[in-house]
Amino acid sequence: MKAEQRVVAIGAVSGVVAMAGGVWLLERLLPVPAIADSAGERLAYALRANVFAVVPLFAMLAAIGNSRFASAAIDPTRSAESPAMVIDGRVADNTLQQSFVFAVASLALSTLVPLPHLQVVWACAIVFAVARVAFWIGYRIDPLYRAPGFSATAYMTVGMIAYSLVRISLG
Repeated sequence: MKAEQRVVAIGAVSGVVAMAGGVWLLERLLPVPAIADSAGERLAYALRANVFAVVPLFAMLAAIGNSRFASAAIDPTRSAESPAMVIDGRVADNTLQQSFVFAVASLALSTLVPLPHLQVVWACAIVFAVARVAFWIGYRIDPLYRAPGFSATAYMTVGMIAYSLVRISLG
């Protein structure tokens, strides 16, 4: 394994460990939602969590817009973006992709997880938002350091999808 691969692998493993620990801890600390056990209430609960999860994406888009406004890159056809602007664009693009998958997975999860554990949806949203910021910061420091934030969001979403598929298949 090359040195760069080792850095990414260690970052990815640390991201997954931090994500799992964060979700586990938050699920225990957050209150059980005081809602009716209906699909509509569960989906509304998840949508509110998704608003929180999308805040980093909004911050990224604002940062890109502000950077463009204050530079020659105000005209995107000039290809005048700074390296930081290119990174911010890549981070926003990936965050949009991850946010879409997270939204679908969290909405499905909200309809399948037992009500006494529904707060896991908010736990995942909080971890998602923190991990996206870690992805952004890591990428700005060195592109190899994006691995913890990326793996935390990607593997969490895979876990949410897997849980949902198992619950769906069991009826």
